[in-house]
Amino acid sequence: MLQRRSLLGAGLAAALPCWAADPQAQELIRAGGVVVAFRHALAPGTFDPPGFRLGDCSTQRNLSEAGRAQAQRMGRWFQARALVPAQVRSSPWCRCIDTARLAFGPAQVWPALGSPAGTSEVTHKAHVRELRQALGAATRQPGRFEVWVTHMFVLSALAGGTTAVGEGLVLGLDAAGGPRVLARLEPGL
Repeated sequence: MLQRRSLLGAGLAAALPCWAADPQAQELIRAGGVVVAFRHALAPGTFDPPGFRLGDCSTQRNLSEAGRAQAQRMGRWFQARALVPAQVRSSPWCRCIDTARLAFGPAQVWPALGSPAGTSEVTHKAHVRELRQALGAATRQPGRFEVWVTHMFVLSALAGGTTAVGEGLVLGLDAAGGPRVLARLEPGL
């Protein structure tokens, strides 16, 4: 019986998704002067239902149990390396707030990280400018890093490209002062 439990436990451990990072990610985060910007963890479906309301999670697309476990794995990766963010900020959408809190504890809700769905193009552009300014300020603070939890569309507007659910981008600035992806934290599902 003990052998069977050991084999079952080994099989379960092998089946659990891993959370991988670029080899340099840990060193970049530890050095500080970066923002680790995450796309929220797994929330099945696409977009929120018509008539959703911020502040009312029952009207939004929310994390699944797998998404909640994914967010907890994010936090464990940081804890295992004694990497503690100086600040954790989240989009006002429940799936982002839940991701941030499950991974890192208390999070400050920041409208600039909100999904562009339902906002004007002018508001979205103003939010991206605000995020770029905040990223610039964060890069001037060595020895500390921030965590932001947001949406795919926000990360795409800020840093270009696409991100998977629960993926993190270690962001700094390029030579021209624009956002640059320095490393990726890629979760398995």
